[in-house]
Amino acid sequence: MFVRWSGLTEGAEEQRRLPGYRDEAVVRHFDAPEALQTRFYEVRARSVLNRVPARSRMSFRWTINPYRGCSHSCVYCFARPTHRYLDFDGGRDFEREIVVKINAPEVLRAELARPSWAHEHVAMGTNTDPYQWVEGRYKLMEGIWEALRDAANPCSVLTKSPLLLRDLKLMLQIAQRTEMSACLSIPTLDEKAWRETEPHTPNPRARLEAVAELNRTGIPTGVLIAPLMPGINDAPHQVEPLVAAAIDAGARSIGGVALHLRGEVKELFMTWLRSARPELVERYEDLYRRGAYAPAAERERLYSLIGSRHKRPYQRLAGEDSPLRQRRSPMPRGDGPPPTQQTLF
Repeated sequence: MFVRWSGLTEGAEEQRRLPGYRDEAVVRHFDAPEALQTRFYEVRARSVLNRVPARSRMSFRWTINPYRGCSHSCVYCFARPTHRYLDFDGGRDFEREIVVKINAPEVLRAELARPSWAHEHVAMGTNTDPYQWVEGRYKLMEGIWEALRDAANPCSVLTKSPLLLRDLKLMLQIAQRTEMSACLSIPTLDEKAWRETEPHTPNPRARLEAVAELNRTGIPTGVLIAPLMPGINDAPHQVEPLVAAAIDAGARSIGGVALHLRGEVKELFMTWLRSARPELVERYEDLYRRGAYAPAAERERLYSLIGSRHKRPYQRLAGEDSPLRQRRSPMPRGDGPPPTQQTLF
């Protein structure tokens, strides 16, 4: 029995076979206000260590994603199209049809014990948030951290949720044995922009408190201001307080990534824009008319917003010793240069 939650009414109402999984998924509902319209598909994964394609030019080669789909409902999320591989859409389905790899900790432990495993760095939170709402019920990350700790395997995590503080003890145990870092994604402190673009994420100020707590206790933690969205969260009165608050929280690095709109995400974002911010539609149509990325000059303007808010010199890209390193996305031919990340100190 792999179910790790208790205290909620649930029912195995149906079973469904999802593409890529050998066994049928058990479909559950939770009697919780945050999840009344969400279905959770319990699957048994054959592997949880995902190899990052070389063409992606990431600074790490392996990732773990205990969930597929994300209830945060961020309108700009680049991972939405991945739900197509499950015969779901990248819109509502991505937010409401969540796949749960219930055996992830056990499978990971076995994979890390293989003689062929070279103890390479493993990144978490690169596709969907490992600390989204349902993690509070399944608690898969506890077992994942335990497996990484016992294998003394280098690792990092990116999240929008202070729920990761629940596992602080385990992270500290890992940090005593190997390289371990964390990063909180905080695009804005502006309440209007936050509620419009990330409707089901924890309060940004709670995320800053998590950054401070992690750094106080010895886990090197940075802040990622991403995405930077023209006309939505890029005004000086929005950026400056966030950078200042991140510095006050002891952030080891502060990075920024410009919004990119690839494939299906572009139409989903533009549909939202026409409804929520119609005055920006023409501007975005012009910025993204040639592809997924805004023009180089606009990206440079967005990155400069972060550097100009702080007196210390900053690096164009994160250094090798930084919790935030350069992250780039795969790019189809003819779509222009990939977005880069700007990181302070």
